[in-house]
Amino acid sequence: MRNQILIIDSNKPNREILMEIMGEKNVFLEAETAEKALETAEAHHEEMLAILLNVTMEKEVGTAILEQLSTKSWFRSVPVAVFSDEDSLRLEKKCFSLGAMEFIRRPFDHFVVEKRIRNMIHCCSGRGELEEKIKKQTEVVSKQYTLLLKQAEKLKKSNANIIDILGTVVECRNAVDGEHIKMVKCYTEILAKQMSQDYPEYHLDEHDVNVIASASALHDIGKIAIPESILLKPGKLTSQEYEYMKSHTLRGGEILNSIKDVWDEEYAKIAYEICRFHHERYDGRGYPDGLKGDEIPVCAQIVSLADAYDVLVSERVYKAAYSKEEAFQMIITGECGMFSPKLLECFRNSRQEFEKASDSEVDK
Repeated sequence: MRNQILIIDSNKPNREILMEIMGEKNVFLEAETAEKALETAEAHHEEMLAILLNVTMEKEVGTAILEQLSTKSWFRSVPVAVFSDEDSLRLEKKCFSLGAMEFIRRPFDHFVVEKRIRNMIHCCSGRGELEEKIKKQTEVVSKQYTLLLKQAEKLKKSNANIIDILGTVVECRNAVDGEHIKMVKCYTEILAKQMSQDYPEYHLDEHDVNVIASASALHDIGKIAIPESILLKPGKLTSQEYEYMKSHTLRGGEILNSIKDVWDEEYAKIAYEICRFHHERYDGRGYPDGLKGDEIPVCAQIVSLADAYDVLVSERVYKAAYSKEEAFQMIITGECGMFSPKLLECFRNSRQEFEKASDSEVDK
């Protein structure tokens, strides 16, 4: 159980003030020297809620302690608040670069200090719980992934079968994703065909259209590494959860890269580009790499719009479905992110096919 707070300060009155501020519910450990601080931290880090460190101890002992603590494998799991008698921006930047979560200047208000430290502890505790869940989920995914590799080895000459297997893994996490994958594939095929007709400079022939449409099924494969508490959350994600959700593009790319040698090179390349870059935006405001314009592979641009359209016209746990007219206008006006002018022209030209496909799905 984490219930200990380590206070590192050569000045005993300073330590006593912090103990008084934090109250009687915690167990306090004290260290007045660098040697004692490091020894105590190493011995009790599994029980520590936080470390409170005076970085302006004589002869820069405080910053030296922080530097040594930052090298420990457990350091990230124990939040550190540093206290300073100096009003130094250079010192503040150094402490944050070394991993401190709070920088508090003296003199300070007792109420504010307590709240800032409590908030720091709460934030780190939540992060630790989330990381533990992610660790367990990763172990499950690793077992699934090992099995998947064995299957993929047997099917290395069958691109369609590999895509079906990976798509099923995503679908198993969330029933909604099964219909989403099917519709994204349908919209992708419509848009890619229109692109090949309207803009021959992209050199998309029938084979390319089929590969892009087929590979679109893997655009969200990275979501198998996202905890269900985030993936299926009915409400708005926190900023921390949203950042983790965004990592599905990178995680998906890693999964596809790891099996690129067991299937056709062309499929592997297109699937990877779609998976990693389908959340990039034409104006450079997407993720994960902030690509801009035609730096974004055309296959990913096509799937990005197809994905956006299906999300808009479909009901989700966190939103109602928009009408087809609303969805069309939101994409054209850039309300859902910026798309290529050429891609938007293709979307306008294929609007009726999009809406027909959407109606066919609703009628089932």
